Amino acid sequence: MHQYEMLRKVSRTFALSIEQLPQILRDLLTISYLLLRVSDCLEDHETMAVERKAQLLRLWTRVLSGKVLPENLTDQISDLDGSDPEVYVAQHAGEFIEQLYQLPPRVQAIIIPHVIETSLGMARWQEHSPSVENEEELDDYMHQVAGRVGYLLTDIFAWYLPVTRERRTHLMPLGREFGLALQTVNVIRGMRKDYERGWVFVPRTFYEGVGLTRDGLFEPANAHLALEVVDMLADKAERHLQHGASYIRAFPRHYHRIRLACMWPLFFAMKTLALSRNNVNVLLTGAKMSRDQVKRIVRDTKLFGWSNRWLAWYYRYLAQPPRGLVVP
Repeated sequence: MHQYEMLRKVSRTFALSIEQLPQILRDLLTISYLLLRVSDCLEDHETMAVERKAQLLRLWTRVLSGKVLPENLTDQISDLDGSDPEVYVAQHAGEFIEQLYQLPPRVQAIIIPHVIETSLGMARWQEHSPSVENEEELDDYMHQVAGRVGYLLTDIFAWYLPVTRERRTHLMPLGREFGLALQTVNVIRGMRKDYERGWVFVPRTFYEGVGLTRDGLFEPANAHLALEVVDMLADKAERHLQHGASYIRAFPRHYHRIRLACMWPLFFAMKTLALSRNNVNVLLTGAKMSRDQVKRIVRDTKLFGWSNRWLAWYYRYLAQPPRGLVVP
């Protein structure tokens, strides 16, 4: 299976963004993303034991550093169901390592350390209890799985664009915030599914602050209080998203394709966030955008996304809660 086909199978959303980029960036970020999805598969697999996840993640970092061959990892996960696209990607990690080694050495020196640090952070969090004590702990988790990805993205853009190299010091913390923004929305979207697999990423201080327990957060009778907790997370997500919008505006307007590639995940997250506020379905099944909403954002940003003034207006527009939300 071609690398771009693999990309589309594991994430239509990020494939949309990556395929918008100039060819060299498209190639680099596709390889980077698939390497990160190997890490994601090892972290997120629903039936794998925690100890095995942490061991495999650390083995994966040794593969990335060139200390052992990819077969040392792929042989150990041959028992997993390869019909799952994420598992399929992980079982073909050797192909991505080969493609990685064909990239310029300076690019390899960017990608490898970031993927290693992310994977080590994931291993540490797998060995953590399946809960989050407070907002600081949540930020640490999100930094490992998403904030570091913002660093990777920024470093690749800095390698490609002189203007980004000049602004790297300013952009790196914004890139981290961009990652935290997307991950906070993922936490909201995945609340129910994570709970069913034994994890609650909602800080304990959030739900205990409104008088709920870990399990009580998901009881239908407590929906009114639970939605107060969702609002706390949504407010946090929006703070991060505002920094993410600043990240996009920092790229000159004539780099429209790069801006679009960043706009789409940010605006999809903003719209998802608006759909999640005061929506009890977040606690039951999750909330997500329709295909028509995705298409509308893509169309609008292609036409007008070169304008920073329009971007600021569109951000506010997408943040408005839609009519007819389900409330308890």
